[in-house]
Amino acid sequence: MATTKTDGHPAPDLFQGLSAEELREVERVTKTRSFRKGEVIYTPGETGEALFLLREGAVQIYRMSPEGRKLVIAHLLPFSFFGEMSCIGQGMYDTFAEVTEDATIVTMDCAVLNGLLIGKPQVARRILEAFGRRVLEAERQLEDTVFKGIRGRVAALLLREANGDAVDGLTHQDIAERLGVYRETATNALNELKAAALIQIGRKHINILDRERLRRVAGE
Repeated sequence: MATTKTDGHPAPDLFQGLSAEELREVERVTKTRSFRKGEVIYTPGETGEALFLLREGAVQIYRMSPEGRKLVIAHLLPFSFFGEMSCIGQGMYDTFAEVTEDATIVTMDCAVLNGLLIGKPQVARRILEAFGRRVLEAERQLEDTVFKGIRGRVAALLLREANGDAVDGLTHQDIAERLGVYRETATNALNELKAAALIQIGRKHINILDRERLRRVAGE
């Protein structure tokens, strides 16, 4: 099956390598639903009863600060999965999951997943690998928050998200939510980078003009 990316990391299909018969069994015990952009799939404190597999669209996993600021933990693309912690002991969801592009999502009950984990250790390994990537990303976000100013954090985000020298699809609000800051704070930092001739800003499009200097600002 195809693969894609989750926050810059390879995200193989959770069921890659299963036989045709095994895949048919997976289809038999799962449910598929369509979600529209803006729908919230779950919120913190809800009882977790399922693993979610994203087949089409996009989903944000995020937390909210007491002041109402959003901090995006992960931006998930097709063939990603989420909600797994509720199935392996946590018992409830501790984040928000919101659809950011119309999505098709497959739901698997935790009991079914646990049976699959016992019989197919490669599935368990993929879940652990994804969880490990998310822990590393959370640690990186914390490190950036503690040790870098806002300009450095914005610069680092642009470098991570760039395809060549282009960053497409991110609004100022998206950048603010990825960094857990107010929109105005992110906009001011972007304007400072623009004034320094490091980037060029368009509508949902940013060009990196001087990658080496931007890396120095990012502390890389």
